[in-house]
Amino acid sequence: MSAANASFSEFSVLAAAERVLARLRQIDGHVVTAESCTGGLAAAMLTHFPGSSDVTEGGFVTYSNIMKQKVLGVPAKVLEKHGAVSAQTVEKMAEGALAASPLATVSVAISGIAGPGGGSEEKPVGLVWFATAQKDGAVISDKQIFSGGREDIRVQAALHAFELILQRLG
Repeated sequence: MSAANASFSEFSVLAAAERVLARLRQIDGHVVTAESCTGGLAAAMLTHFPGSSDVTEGGFVTYSNIMKQKVLGVPAKVLEKHGAVSAQTVEKMAEGALAASPLATVSVAISGIAGPGGGSEEKPVGLVWFATAQKDGAVISDKQIFSGGREDIRVQAALHAFELILQRLG
């Protein structure tokens, strides 16, 4: 990614994070993140802004399967059967983050393959699964396949996570 693209991408992600914060303030909501392949990027973008603590509860970076199990309560059977990069896993991650954050009203979970290695025919580099959960609503999962290098994929994933939160919040 060129410096110009990095700046534009960072600007886009920050702008989306700012929209999420504004929407949460409008509805008196609170967000929590559960991240794997983004390594806390979504939480970092949300907390970039002064005063974001009024609507941001925090984030969980659960890169390993054992952390997904121990911190977010993802059942070992889910990980064994479906893998870390799956609808079933991100749904449990989103539920676990919400359960661990008493004030949060919405959560977003992200797990994918940012590359450059680790992909397969079934789960290629760029595949990212997302889930959003709300205290009073269903868990919704979504998948995307992003292109580019590791940084590109992580930035696109954070941006998409914010778009999904905004969709859930209406």
